[in-house]
Amino acid sequence: MSKTVITYGTFDMFHIGHLRLLRRLAELGDRLIVAVSTEEFNAEKGKKTLIPYDQRTEIIRAIRYVDEVIPEHSWEQKLDDVRRYDVSIFAIGEDWKGRFDFLKPYCDVIYLPRTEGISSTELKRSLNRFSSISREDLLHACEVLEALRKDFA
Repeated sequence: MSKTVITYGTFDMFHIGHLRLLRRLAELGDRLIVAVSTEEFNAEKGKKTLIPYDQRTEIIRAIRYVDEVIPEHSWEQKLDDVRRYDVSIFAIGEDWKGRFDFLKPYCDVIYLPRTEGISSTELKRSLNRFSSISREDLLHACEVLEALRKDFA
């Protein structure tokens, strides 16, 4: 009997942690469905994405581990999706541990460990810190680095 796995995510600023998660999910079954959060749903969650929905879905569709991409419109759709797609396994990152246990009567629920040292949230924080540095400070830092390079060359 074939096993369908489903997961959900925003997948903004796609990184190696996302890729490793999708690979692990694909290894759990025969078919992987990925629901990508729409702009409207992200707004409801108070989340703002850098990459538009259409581009995020195009990236996810291009990954060989993924068999189907669907939109995620709401929290409530998960049970409907499990039934509609005959899902055997609902899997998501361990940062959501316990949140989707209500699906256990309908399918296996698995919370997978995150990739150590990387997250979209951290990438966005780094980008915000970097973008808040003034042009003058960046130029000064480049001058200092160039002087150090010359000193140690």
